Amino acid sequence: MKATAKAHPIQGLVKYHGMRDTERRMPYHDSISVCTAPSHTKTTVEFLPDADEDTYVIGGEEVEGRGAERIRAVVDRVRELADFDHRVRLESENSFPSNIGFGSSASGFAAAAMALAEAAGLDMTHPEVSTIARRGSASAARAVTGAVSHLYSGMNDTDCRSERIETDLEDDLRIVAAHVPAYKETEQAHAEAADSHMFQARMAHIHAQIDDMRDALYDADFDAAFELAEHDSLSLAATTMTGPAGWVYWQPRTIAVFNAVRRLRNEEDVPVYFSTDTGASVYVNTTEEHVDRVEEAVADCGVETDVWGVGGPAEVLDESEALF
Repeated sequence: MKATAKAHPIQGLVKYHGMRDTERRMPYHDSISVCTAPSHTKTTVEFLPDADEDTYVIGGEEVEGRGAERIRAVVDRVRELADFDHRVRLESENSFPSNIGFGSSASGFAAAAMALAEAAGLDMTHPEVSTIARRGSASAARAVTGAVSHLYSGMNDTDCRSERIETDLEDDLRIVAAHVPAYKETEQAHAEAADSHMFQARMAHIHAQIDDMRDALYDADFDAAFELAEHDSLSLAATTMTGPAGWVYWQPRTIAVFNAVRRLRNEEDVPVYFSTDTGASVYVNTTEEHVDRVEEAVADCGVETDVWGVGGPAEVLDESEALF
């Protein structure tokens, strides 16, 4: 009853904000994202019928408090589906920096859900596993199905699950990740989303934005898709900044990257767009042809960079890859 799985983190293209059901983490509206690779989370789990308690370790450190509660929500759902109550040992490692706005919770819960389902002997499709991962993080549902994926909203597991969107943009997309480490509080931002006076304005346009994004992806229209993603980042920031806590995630280097992207686009006619999730780090989306020039311009802003492509769905790994 042991298994290891790998999943890739996500970049939100049309991001969700706020949850109608906080226990099952069901968002107010649909969302679309793209997984980034080779960045990934690897997770090994083992169910231990004779153990007295669960243990959760991420990056060599035992997880307690709210982090452990979120992992337990995923574990408990698998125990419920498998109809047993065995304790579990879970260990996880990321290949990229955590908690700076690069989707580590998405890949973490996706890898955990995939490994747990395998270890429990559950025969489930990726969309079905996405409903398990969603209980840890709604974004994790999309990391399960991988590549470009759409999480549908709903109030049950039949409706609120992720499915992959096929698009020819996957092969040419390159993402320059601009690292801007800064404290962020994603869960609280989601909790107070509906209290922002901008929230209803976001809800009014989000459904059309989802439709427009799907059309751009079907048509492999790079500029249309990533201009939408850039605008959605600004919309999300407007909503978080006008909530009760007044979250302002961006830092001076975040803005510097934005400005560099716009200079490349306006003065050099480079196809390039910025995007942010909850945090100060920036995804800079461009094409294979222009990625070297874009990375150079982003690095000149005084930030560490990585260049990523598109990552596939969560996958079960060979037992030789286990973390313990």
